[in-house]
Amino acid sequence: MAERRRSSRQKSFLRGCIYFNGRRSAVDCLIRDLSATGARLIFSAAVNVPDKIDLYIPQKEEMLRAHVQWRYGDEAGIAFVRGGQLGAAPPAPDQQLAERVARLELEIASLHRMLRRLKREVADGADQAA
Repeated sequence: MAERRRSSRQKSFLRGCIYFNGRRSAVDCLIRDLSATGARLIFSAAVNVPDKIDLYIPQKEEMLRAHVQWRYGDEAGIAFVRGGQLGAAPPAPDQQLAERVARLELEIASLHRMLRRLKREVADGADQAA
């Protein structure tokens, strides 16, 4: 099958966030393939993404305007709009707060799992000593 892309995509593992609905809605994603003209995004679940989005890449501090070219399950392929770089616009303060809360909730869940594992190890050690 012939390659239809204008530029080859490089494998990546970048965190991203897409904004749509006048930047009133946001969905976190993982950017798996990236090129100068587009990207492949993976979402944590199948989401209904509109045709026109803005992709924010925090690691690069870039905001890019894009069109969704294809969707399949929890993945989407996007093409960047020429001249669609919107600059280094950080997320809105309420979005930053939501991201911090989400990260803290993940950290708390991880700590809970670790605590349960340690309790099991202590209980197993006490059973073996007896």
